Amino acid sequence: MLLKVEGLVVKYGHIEALHGIDIHVDEGEIVTILGANGAGKSTTLLTISGLLRPASGAIFFGDIPIHKLPAHDIVKLGIAQVPEGRRLFGTLTVRENLLLGAITQKNKSKVLDMEQSIYKLFPVLEERRSQLAGTLSGGEQQMLAIGRALMSNPKLLLLDEPSLGLAPLLVKNIFQTIKDINREGVTVLIVEQNARVALSIAHRGYVMETGRIVLTDYSEALLNNPDVKKAYLGGK
Repeated sequence: MLLKVEGLVVKYGHIEALHGIDIHVDEGEIVTILGANGAGKSTTLLTISGLLRPASGAIFFGDIPIHKLPAHDIVKLGIAQVPEGRRLFGTLTVRENLLLGAITQKNKSKVLDMEQSIYKLFPVLEERRSQLAGTLSGGEQQMLAIGRALMSNPKLLLLDEPSLGLAPLLVKNIFQTIKDINREGVTVLIVEQNARVALSIAHRGYVMETGRIVLTDYSEALLNNPDVKKAYLGGK
């Protein structure tokens, strides 16, 4: 088991956002967390990344407890996050944004190798490597955000709403790329409102409602579940 979240409680002030959730991700999997806005999906990822502190519960990465570690140490262990809204440095170039993703890497030749592998994955980024990130299209910015996260050579990639604001064709392309990244050996945990596209590439899924996990199953079972269809897939 690569990631294990046990009894996770997270509060914003006196308001409890996560009410003791349990999730796990095995090495090599793509797992998705589905749910409406405000369900607690992003809070879950931010806590795994070390950007929020849990009130109680535990998070293990392999055998290592990480719930008390600072975010930069969690990145060093092999967890990288692509945040909702991409959060790029718009006044820096594409290449400068990528290199910031490798800030924990000390081996310069390895960093250059990683940069070249990102350009193979996203050829448009190589074409635009000297362009300011803020001038890229939405789809190109999402590619750059994923590329920046991959520059830290993660074992686990956390993706927060990768389809947000993108045209359907770009969504299809981004999710195909996520499948390719997974095939290369990176385990993936995706938070996504577009349930259909997330379940189309995931091995398993969790359904979250108001800070609780209410359902978990294999993706195919969730796609055929009447309650999931009604709530998240626009079906009956």
